[in-house]
Amino acid sequence: MIKGSFYILLFYFLGEMLSLVIHGYIPGSVIGMILLFLCLFFKIIKPENVKDVAIVITKNMAVFFIPACVGLMVFVKLFSTSFVAIIAAISVSTVLTIITVALTQETIEKRRLKKGNNHE
Repeated sequence: MIKGSFYILLFYFLGEMLSLVIHGYIPGSVIGMILLFLCLFFKIIKPENVKDVAIVITKNMAVFFIPACVGLMVFVKLFSTSFVAIIAAISVSTVLTIITVALTQETIEKRRLKKGNNHE
């Protein structure tokens, strides 16, 4: 558990440092997640090393949303004046995400079926 916590915090720290280098264009936490994913994907780090910590974090994910919700309360006036634009942006991005996932899934399924027919 300590080793897993170390890896997660290490990649978070590395992501924050890289974010500073690129002047915060991409948040450090996102960069850290990408770096951790790449290390897990290329088997530089064994998934077993971070599995226990990842399970604890995902089971208690609601705790991580509290600061974001409190932060939103600070901007209530801004949200109330821009409510229509925010709802429109959320709606459009949700629809675009659903369409993108559907098209991607359809493409993957067609390739899988095509591969299956070639092997028979």
